[in-house]
Amino acid sequence: MGTLRDLQYALQEKIEELRQRDTLIDELELELDQKDELIQKLQNELDKYRSVIKPATQQVVKQTELHEHQRTKRQAISAEPTAFDIHDLSHVTLPFYPKSPQSKDLIKEAILDNDFMKNLELSQIQEIVDCMYPVEYGKDSCIIKEGDVGSLVYVMEDGRVEVTKESVKLCTMGPGKVFGELAILYNCTRTATVKTLTNVKLWAIDRQCFQTIMMRTGLIKHTEYMEFLKSVPTFHELPEEILSKLADVLEEVGYMFSLDIAIAMIFLAPHF
Repeated sequence: MGTLRDLQYALQEKIEELRQRDTLIDELELELDQKDELIQKLQNELDKYRSVIKPATQQVVKQTELHEHQRTKRQAISAEPTAFDIHDLSHVTLPFYPKSPQSKDLIKEAILDNDFMKNLELSQIQEIVDCMYPVEYGKDSCIIKEGDVGSLVYVMEDGRVEVTKESVKLCTMGPGKVFGELAILYNCTRTATVKTLTNVKLWAIDRQCFQTIMMRTGLIKHTEYMEFLKSVPTFHELPEEILSKLADVLEEVGYMFSLDIAIAMIFLAPHF
């Protein structure tokens, strides 16, 4: 009997050990899920930073270097050699084209559905929506030709188009789709040809207007964040470039600092 009780006790110990291991595995899986969510959030913030803040801040650096007569061969993505001042940009009057509520929603949803533009600020998307103007093409028209220099980005409202690259069909597109954005975002030639399959109605925005929106909102927000960070006693001794990096990743969340600030400080700690 003593042997049986010992075996029962040993079995209970093993069961308890397995239960503890299962609990530990559940906790680790939960922690892993949380880290995956954090990685995804950071990736989204990085995409947003690259598509909005970086073009503007790189342009500022480029202007400073020109003033100091230090030329560089490196060209910023989506930044054109246009002289500007933040005060001038803040007072630029952008064009406005009236649209129905349905058209506004279609353009907004198309932008949010686009991999290259979905991380723009909502205020930027709203300005893009307001600035887009109507364009119409008949059937069998060429809207975009591969290799050409692009200056417009389009949102399809009605009709269908065919996209080809090197005469090979890639896809067809219908209403609610953005196309032509790569040439605007990255200052490159058209990467594909787009021809109409039916009569089409589009909304378009030109590069200059698009980049004015990007640079203005990016620079204004960056300047506001810099002033705010300088007012925080904890950051008084930090160099200007560190404050600038913090301003790049700062995000407003109610009346509290975003979690991204703490994460950014951890990442930037080796540079302090």
